[in-house]
Amino acid sequence: MNIFETIKNETAGYGDKTAVIEGNQSISYRELLGVAENLASLMKNHGINPADRIALLCDDSIDYIIISLAILAAKAAVVPVSSSLSWDETDAVLNRIDVNFLIFDKPSYTGADAEPFFSGFNGGREFFLLCRKTKDLLPEEYYAINPAFIRFSSGTTGASKGVLLSHESIIERTDAADKALRMTPEDVVIWVLSMSYHFVVTILLFLRRASTIVLCGKAFPESFIENIKNRKGTFTYASPFHYHLLSNSGGIPTDLFSGIRIAVSTAMKLPQSTAGEFYDKFGVELSEAYGIIEVGLPFINLSENQSKRGSAGKVLPDYAIKIENRDKDGVGELFIKGKGFFDAYFSPWKNRKSVLSDGWFNTGDIGRIDDDGFLHIFGREKNVINFAGMKIFPEDVETVLNRHPAVKESLVYGLPHPRYGELPCAKVVYKERTNPDYDTDEIRRYCYPLLASYKVPKEIHPVKKLEKTASGKIKRW
Repeated sequence: MNIFETIKNETAGYGDKTAVIEGNQSISYRELLGVAENLASLMKNHGINPADRIALLCDDSIDYIIISLAILAAKAAVVPVSSSLSWDETDAVLNRIDVNFLIFDKPSYTGADAEPFFSGFNGGREFFLLCRKTKDLLPEEYYAINPAFIRFSSGTTGASKGVLLSHESIIERTDAADKALRMTPEDVVIWVLSMSYHFVVTILLFLRRASTIVLCGKAFPESFIENIKNRKGTFTYASPFHYHLLSNSGGIPTDLFSGIRIAVSTAMKLPQSTAGEFYDKFGVELSEAYGIIEVGLPFINLSENQSKRGSAGKVLPDYAIKIENRDKDGVGELFIKGKGFFDAYFSPWKNRKSVLSDGWFNTGDIGRIDDDGFLHIFGREKNVINFAGMKIFPEDVETVLNRHPAVKESLVYGLPHPRYGELPCAKVVYKERTNPDYDTDEIRRYCYPLLASYKVPKEIHPVKKLEKTASGKIKRW
């Protein structure tokens, strides 16, 4: 199987239909798939082989979709890299995934030996192709999996990372999600999220169903509002942060969402306050989606019952769930099994069978299923901080903080916030000779060149010591 060929076959009757719109540019399905096929042939001429790992580093654009489809058509694996990462963080991803080639635009990265590279889209911008030396110490199992995507799921110091998805898994999970989303060629999707984090279930599903995708760029909310009006949007896929801004921005007409059939909220837990203020202004109930990179999109809350706000909804037909180690209130560890699961962790290598327990995946979430079958998530067992839908790994930030000349050790944690989900904050222990009144803003300034800006702690609190376990490890809770 190949997801590109699947899209090509399923959209055969929609060649003249608009596939993607970006500002004043647009591309039809015939042109999109044709350009991607031509680019796939060019990639092969550049030495890109099946199962090679191709990192893509650029902003959301028509070019981004073309290049991703071309990599898939060439039977190589896409490794999306967020443009928000620092260069050190980018290099860490490239090394951990042992990337064969990097495709990037000039402002995002530097590479002295990179060749000029174009998507083939008329009006597309210039890219560069960098060939990298790889270790190629992969198990034979990797090549048998039919790899399509590898999403780096951790920071530079995480333990197991790189979630590997095959073409077969992607087709299964997009089919599973569509049993709730029910995308059609009449749908016009207003897109604001980062494709480096949201592509496999959503963008590829929209393309399979010949929907039109409208890219809003970074001019939010102006571009979002303009596109809903002018492009007659029917479907929005955004984070609670975006919906909060829309609810609290003046001058936005209350009938803005009158043509929207589903407004999906994803990337972080939807605060009930955000759902309430959005409904009060626009008269639309937000649909919370609960996605996991290893699993797909097993929950979407399509209920318009306001008492179910804060729930991830009922499990979709292709999945099963169970709660284990429950307390007296029924709250416990959430396990899921079903179609479209990840095929392996890439680094260090762990295949799906060795991770799952009799087919069940431990999500790391704590939750409860109510009497109506709705799932309620109460938190995570893991330490990940979720800032406006972007994941922050405390160990990454602590590594940078501990390099500062005044810092002996640090602890990074998430502080609940009604708008952003969680704010990254830190406690630091100064070195003995450091002035106790040392300016913590100077420490934050030190972090900015070394970390993506959203990862820099919003608050830093000096403390005399950090609590530790008997073995000397820092206590995180």
